[in-house]
Formats: sequence, structure tokens, C-alpha cells
Amino acid sequence: MSRKKQNKKEILYNKISEIFRNNPTKSFNYKQISHAIGFEKKEHKSLVDNALIDMCEQKILRQVAKGKFVANIKASYIVGTIDRQSVAHKTYLIPDDGSEQVFIAERSMNRALNGDRVKVMLYPLRKKKELEGEVVEIIKRAREQFVGIVDSKHGVMILKASNKQLPMNIIIPPDKTKGAKNGQKCIASITYWGDKHENPIGEIIDILGDTGDNNTEMHAILAEFGLPYSYPQNLEEEANKIPEQISEEEISRRIDFRDTPTFTIDPADAKDFDDALSLRQVEEGVWEVGVHIADVTYFVEQGSDIDKEALKRATSVYLVDRTVPMLPEHISNFICSLRPDEEKLTYSCIFKLNNDAEVLDYKIARTVIRSDRRFTYEEAQEIIETGKGDFAMEVLTLNDLAKKLRDRRFASGAIAFERSEVRFEIDEKGRPINVIFKESKDSNRLIEEFMLLANRYVAQHIGMPKNKQKPKTFVYRIHDVPNTEKLLNFATFIKKFGYKIKTEGKNTTVSASINRLLDSIEGKKEQNMIESLAIRSMAKAVYSTDNIGHYGLAMKYYTHFTSPIRRYPDMTVHRLLTRYADSKTSQTIDSTDYDGICKHSSDMEQLAAQAERASIKYKQIEFMADKIGKVYDGVISGISTWGIYVEIKENKCEGMIYIRDLEDDIYVYDEKNYCIVGRRTKKKYQIGDDVRIKVVRADLVKKYLDFSMVS
Repeated sequence: MSRKKQNKKEILYNKISEIFRNNPTKSFNYKQISHAIGFEKKEHKSLVDNALIDMCEQKILRQVAKGKFVANIKASYIVGTIDRQSVAHKTYLIPDDGSEQVFIAERSMNRALNGDRVKVMLYPLRKKKELEGEVVEIIKRAREQFVGIVDSKHGVMILKASNKQLPMNIIIPPDKTKGAKNGQKCIASITYWGDKHENPIGEIIDILGDTGDNNTEMHAILAEFGLPYSYPQNLEEEANKIPEQISEEEISRRIDFRDTPTFTIDPADAKDFDDALSLRQVEEGVWEVGVHIADVTYFVEQGSDIDKEALKRATSVYLVDRTVPMLPEHISNFICSLRPDEEKLTYSCIFKLNNDAEVLDYKIARTVIRSDRRFTYEEAQEIIETGKGDFAMEVLTLNDLAKKLRDRRFASGAIAFERSEVRFEIDEKGRPINVIFKESKDSNRLIEEFMLLANRYVAQHIGMPKNKQKPKTFVYRIHDVPNTEKLLNFATFIKKFGYKIKTEGKNTTVSASINRLLDSIEGKKEQNMIESLAIRSMAKAVYSTDNIGHYGLAMKYYTHFTSPIRRYPDMTVHRLLTRYADSKTSQTIDSTDYDGICKHSSDMEQLAAQAERASIKYKQIEFMADKIGKVYDGVISGISTWGIYVEIKENKCEGMIYIRDLEDDIYVYDEKNYCIVGRRTKKKYQIGDDVRIKVVRADLVKKYLDFSMVS
């Protein structure tokens, strides 16, 4: 058979297959199929008849009656999670067993939503590039509650959720409105969604407030990610009953650091000081450095209502204008906060370091401290730069040791991802009035290095095998090696800009080449874009009882010990340390419960990060709302099928220029090269290009910031 005839036959078979795929339980004869694909001539119908018989012999179809065929669907099912990919505008099932993802057409979703765990029936495919299926059962909803704006203009109240959450409106019966008014932001819960109903029915469970109000919008962001936006009053009251006084009996059980020079270094607006440093000279060339961490678990009993709420939250959430705490304020900002001139209980890593910052000895113990001084990062930085100020000797010595620790860490293969943080100056109503860029300086790095050192030695203390004993159950912070395919794709892309990285060899070889790349792009227009893509090529750091090391930090053992006020895994690490220290015999602890804590904490960490980014995005749009028509210099930060993302250089606010609005040509998206190209002019826009834009729209409801190109 000629290639041309083969292609025609393939096209016919694909058309027939699509009809049966779209109607998996319906039977057809050759006349119905011929009509459906537009074959009306007798000779064409004969081709269809022959094709149906052939497909039946191939077991693609089966004959249920004379001349009647149905799709030969064997009971092939798979369970997984629905993933709506916003960039590609496609929906896939991500199977639980890690097998190939399955495409789900919109008509086959059967009311499944993003994140739902579902059962899917696989379609028999004929030479298709991807598997396809249909949702037949929703095993578990990812969410039952949705944030949206109430609309009651037409006599029927509905809640319009964002399309990312729910692509249809929720109908609210008159007796389920809870007094919500038109235009208010509310949370609704779905109560009924029958098979024959296109729209779900629900009830208002909370009124967040008027659209545009700062508290309303911040609470809405938290609620959209399933995060709490208030603290239970009964738990606040329970926490308030915890006494601040420390008994002499408890102090006598601990190592006393109250007379050792001790201080905290934190952001200017911080209230929960969970770490402090102490320094004293032991002998010539030998320093004792104490890394003192708030002893939260002394005050929060495992299994208590406060502890259960902390586990549920797993982390504090930091939005633009507020902190949503993991623990009640009385604990996080008062009892456990290492405030100056107050006696505080701490869990400490106490190191003996020589002048080269080599660890000669260490001890992990419960301690009592009295902080002598609360420094902001800016105050500590001034001491580092001028050599003058309170505790100048201690700050300068610690900074010198930290630099040596840092140099050694990078020599071992750690990767230096350091990006400036976007922050806002907010007025009394929560409106952004100025954009601030926070960059890491020596004072930040000083704290970072000693926290890393403590986390590393705590993990080694429990995790490193001793006398051939089985490793004890512990909570680690792990970071896997980069995915080879992602790294190769990244290397291919940066080659277009004249950069290279190694993708094979020892981990230290690869990480060293990435560090050289990051150094070489500093200050260049493509810096932000390449840094972003480099981070995307890396695995995500997560919590696990299975220690595989931390690739990004180049550490075989690493955990989170230093922030128990704001991270539940740190509280868990403290409790395990205590349990092992108090036990006179080797303990075997089942890791099952801790596996659940690790998974939940990792998931909540990701949600908190997404909420933080969403709050920054909202404030960026709000900040630009009164700048419509203004022109700015920008850099292309992303390319998609429908537009160009541009980041304004002056304030880092990112907006979109739609391809349809580029009037000088018809542009085509080149996914492989991260660019769009004009069909006629061959004009190219690619990531990293400098452009000049005008602000045309700032929509706070839909969260869009739109630009147009300026010639």
C-alpha cells in the first residue's frame, strides 16, 4: 500500500476511533458512522463498513448485534489526582502508582475538580500519543469550600468562585445566605451536586467582607489555599493560662547561660524571636558558640489541643502585611519569644570552634538564657561595617566565623541561590505605598550559617550510625539531586545565552558549575530569568524520615531544629531529641506516624508559600492601580501560548502583554526556545529581552495586571 493510501486509512480510522471514544457505551452501525464523518457516497460508506470490521478484528471494537459496534472497553481503571495545568489549559490524571499521566477532556471530567482524587476509566486508543480516560468516581474531594464574590442581582444568589478553583457558579438557596450581600466576598460550602445538575448547590459559611477591603482580601487569599485566617478563641484563652514564670527547680536541671553574652538578630518587625546566639572565649583561639532555640515543647504538651492545632497548621504563614501564627500569640510572642532582659528556656546546640571555624566539640542540651540585646539585621550590619556598637567584639567574631563556615560549605558543593525579596511599605489601611527590595547581607548570612550548623549537627547527632546500630527514627529536611532531564533542558536553554553548566559527574562538580553560572549572570538582564529556571530545574526540599541528604546545602545530614515557634517539624525534632536523651536504653520508634507529619508539613509549607506569593501579587496589582497609562522599562520574564510576561525593572511588578494585542504581526509561540516569533517579520520576543511597556489595566478582582508594548 502506498504511503498516501496508508495516511488516508489512518485518518479514517482515527475519525472512527474518536466517535467511539467520545461515546464509550453507545453502539453504531456503518451508516451512522458514515453520516457522522460526512461520508455520504456509496463507495465511501463501503470504506467505513470495511474499517469497522477490520477494527473489530483488531479488538478495538466489538460487535454487539448484526452490523452494530461499540468500543471494546476492557475494565481498565486507574486511580490518581486531577491536575488542571493552567499554562497548557489541559487536564491530566496524575496516577498514584507513578505511571504515565492520563489526559482527561473537559466532557469527561464528570464534575471532578483540580486536586480531587478520582478513579478513571481508560479509553482504548489507536496510535495516540497520550493516554486518555474518563472520570467514573470521585474518591475524595480536594476541597468542599470555595471563596468567591456573591451575586444576587437576578433574584437568585450565586457565588462566583475563581475559575482556578471552580469553573462554574455555586447556587445559594435563600435560607442559606447567612445574610451575605451582593458584591461581598464569602466562603461557600457545596452541599449537593447531583448528576443532572450543571451547577452545585451550596451554603454560605462565612462572610469575609467587602471586596477590596484589605482584611477581606488577605483572608480570602488564605481561604483560597485552605489556610486558616483566624485563631480559635478557646485556644488563645488556654494559652493565656500558661504561666510565664520559670521555677528554680526547672532552671537547676539546665545549663545556665544567663551570664554569657547573648543576643538575637531578627527583622525589624519581628515579634517571635525563636533563636539567639551566645559567645565566650574558652581559651586562646577557641570559642564557645551557643545556638539557643526557644524551648516550645516544654510549654506545649504533645497531644494537647494547642499541639493539635499547631500540627494542623504545620507552619506560620507570612503574608505581605501580617503573620498568621502556628501557635497562639501568648506562646509565640511572649512566653517562648527570646525577648531581651527576660529569662527564657531554650534548647541549644553548643559548639567549640577554633579560629578557622572548625568544630572541635559540640553538645545538645536544654538551657536557660537571658538575652542582653535585641538587634535588627540593619543594626548588626552597621556593627559589621563600622566595627563599633554594642557587643561589637561578639558580633565581629561571629561574623568572621560565619564567613569561614560559608566558604567551607560552598567548597563542599552547596549552591548559592540568593534572590532579593520584594516587600511593601504599607499604610494604616493596608495599601502599598512603596516597594522595598530586601537583599541578604553579612548580618543575614551570620544568622543563616549558625542555624545551618545547628540543624546539621542535630541531624548528625541522631542520624549518623553509631556502633553499627540501626539508625533511629528522625525527621530530616531532604533535597534530592536534580532531575537529569530538567537539568539537560536547562543547560540547552542557557546555551542560547552563551552559558554552560555541567550536567554529569560528581554532585560537587555539577553544583560548582551552577555556582559559576550564578556568579557570571549577576547584574545582567537575564539574571532573574536564569535564576528562576535554575530553581525550577531543582527538586523541592521536603521533610522525610528517609534521609537522602540535602543536595542544595551539600549536607549528608540535615534537619529543621531552629524555628519551633513557626514550624511543626522543628517541634517534632525537639521532642525526638528529648525522647532519645531521656532514654537509658536504645529505643525503637515506629516511623509511620512521623511519615504522616512529614508529608503534611511539606504540603502545608507549599500552600503557605503559594499564599505568600498570591499576597505579593495582589499588592503589586494594587500598587499599580493608580499608574494606568504610565510607561516603564521592563524585562520579559516569561512566555506562554497567549502572551508575554514582563517584569517592571523599577518595582518588580509583573504583568501580561497578550499576543492578540501585538498588532504589527501574527506571532507564534516557540515553546522549545522560550520565545514568540512573528510570521511575517520574524521579529522575536524571548525571555530576558528588554522592553518598554505601558500599564493598561489593573484588575484586583480577577488579579490581572495588563501591559501594552511601547515601540
